[in-house]
Amino acid sequence: MTHTNDVAAACPPTEDGRRYRFERLSLPLILADMRFDESAPRAGDHVPDFDLPLVGGGRFRRAELADTGPVLLVFGSATCPVTDDAAPRLRDLHARFGHAVRFVMVNVREAHPGDALPQPTTDAAKLERATRLRDLHALPFEVAVDDVDGRLHRALGPKPNSAYLLGHDGTILFRAHWANDWEAIGEALVALTAARALPRLESGGLVKAMVRMLPRVAPVMDRAGRGAWADLWRVTPPLAALASLLKLLRPGRA
Repeated sequence: MTHTNDVAAACPPTEDGRRYRFERLSLPLILADMRFDESAPRAGDHVPDFDLPLVGGGRFRRAELADTGPVLLVFGSATCPVTDDAAPRLRDLHARFGHAVRFVMVNVREAHPGDALPQPTTDAAKLERATRLRDLHALPFEVAVDDVDGRLHRALGPKPNSAYLLGHDGTILFRAHWANDWEAIGEALVALTAARALPRLESGGLVKAMVRMLPRVAPVMDRAGRGAWADLWRVTPPLAALASLLKLLRPGRA
């Protein structure tokens, strides 16, 4: 397959976003989250043009990257256990590197929609959900709102909590499949701010990410609501059982 730098072609504007806004989790969705597709953008590619509203006002625009400098762009949602796991370390990284690198979390579709937090279907609902995400994790950096069809998210290969380090011209310098691989993200930020070559261009690894997020699964399912738990038991019974056991062993853990 030929890889192209024209990432915008990966998400044509006429594509129906209804499949993106899934109402119930399915096994194919879980499997698709396990790895980047070969066609997904990577280091050396350019992100498509974007212009997203920010919680609290303002915009997050690709056209302004030349002025604002490099950006750590992280996708996340209030119903993603990996986002819950990544958030505290992202705050730490922002405290270390926020003076030199702009941090932006982009609120995307709910990873585990449930009765309490169903999939947003309007721009107003998406903005409300992004505000909730910011407040939930006390994020000290900007939170942007992708549209309800996930235009930017889909263009970059819609993973629940991936991260991209972008240069001032919109070039992807580094990508992380899971933002709770904070060691790899930290390495990239150290190298970037020291004007050195990045030690690696991407991070992956499913096992570490999943082990780290396990204690977060039950609190997130509780937050999302009854439908989220039902889907977890239906699609991945072993994970649901393990999450339930951890909840019993560690009651009240946030």
